[in-house]
Amino acid sequence: MSVITGVTRGGASWTPSFVVALNQQKCIGCGRCYKVCPRDVFELIDRDDLDLDDMDDDDAFDDEAPGMVMNLKDTLDCIGCESCSRVCPKGCLSHEPQMLAA
Repeated sequence: MSVITGVTRGGASWTPSFVVALNQQKCIGCGRCYKVCPRDVFELIDRDDLDLDDMDDDDAFDDEAPGMVMNLKDTLDCIGCESCSRVCPKGCLSHEPQMLAA
């Protein structure tokens, strides 16, 4: 199988890389990814609303963590531009190319 590719206006081949994960333990809730995203991929949520049962004790938040954290709202709306990763000061986002459906 091959990955989804595109072509820029200049004719260069380009492979989009789509958001697949967000590390909420590292997220400071600054909202930069939300502001730069051209689609409706992110939402800011209260840190108290997270499901902490899935976290290890090592992953637990510091007592001084801010009250809000970014969440992936709709990853299927991602266009693979990676703008969110370029502005994230903590490197919270992971991206991968998407395989073409058979």
